[in-house]
Amino acid sequence: MGLRFLILKSRKFNINNQITTALCTNSTEILHKNEDNDWKKELQGTMKVFANFISEEEENSILKEMEPYLKRLRYEFSHWDNAIHGYRETERSQWNEENSRIIDKVRKKAFPPGTPQLAYVHVLDLTAEGWIKPHVDSIRFCGDIIAGISLLSDCVMRLTSVDIEEQKEDFLLPRRSLYIMSGAARNKYNHEVLKDADSFFKGEKIPRGRRISVICRCEPNARDK
Repeated sequence: MGLRFLILKSRKFNINNQITTALCTNSTEILHKNEDNDWKKELQGTMKVFANFISEEEENSILKEMEPYLKRLRYEFSHWDNAIHGYRETERSQWNEENSRIIDKVRKKAFPPGTPQLAYVHVLDLTAEGWIKPHVDSIRFCGDIIAGISLLSDCVMRLTSVDIEEQKEDFLLPRRSLYIMSGAARNKYNHEVLKDADSFFKGEKIPRGRRISVICRCEPNARDK
């Protein structure tokens, strides 16, 4: 009886131990899954993409105003903070009547009423062979919201956590789309535009052509100036 009791007790212990191990393993997996979902949810909630935000006619209107000036600039292949390769850029505060309406449409979509905004709109012209390297825009020069429309070409923008490199997500920015980057996406993640050789989204090749982005920003927070 004693030996049989010990065997039964040992089996019961092993079964309980297996159950406890399984519960701990499942709890750990659930915890990791929740953590994984948490950062993705936060990122996807603060990096938003709106396809077909402007029409082909609106795209052509902006290009018509900008091309004569851009053609007088040279493409650069080194940036002052090594963030961009193959680009030319300018800023503009005054637009013709039609394009002023387009810029206002971007501002109204991206910024809550009353948000102080930079008067100058950043225009970045990237060659088909160019790319934007991972970086976080300096908080000394712009605030918590960055919004841009993509002209001429689709592209893939990758956001990678500043602290945890494994936390990264790719976003497709279709031609004539608007992206709005705020909060965590703007402050906690490096963003980059992938070069043509690396331009894939969900396993599909996204051909890169020349891309012009028209970018509006809000003013930096007073504490960061």
